[in-house]
Amino acid sequence: MPNVSSDITKTLLLRSLQQGRVLSLPHSRPMPSIGPKCHELRVRDESGSWRIVCRVDPDAIVIADVFLKKSRVMPAHVLEACRRRLRCYDDAREVGELHAKRTS
Repeated sequence: MPNVSSDITKTLLLRSLQQGRVLSLPHSRPMPSIGPKCHELRVRDESGSWRIVCRVDPDAIVIADVFLKKSRVMPAHVLEACRRRLRCYDDAREVGELHAKRTS
């Protein structure tokens, strides 16, 4: 489990994205292989190097995965899981928007 210091770092990085700041290495790396506006946030603590995969939407920071990095390359199953979760989010959001239009 990450320590308090790394929790604060994660919070500050996510807050920076919410405020529209553009982050770069060493804190953030674009992940176009997952999708547009997707990033890998990097946080280190005594247990290792944590990754937060997220997408910056105009009205939300969508978290696709959080994991402890164990290899040099992001595993294919993590990439696919992130793509799938973001597709599910987009589909659910679209259904919600259609429902909201019908009820208003």
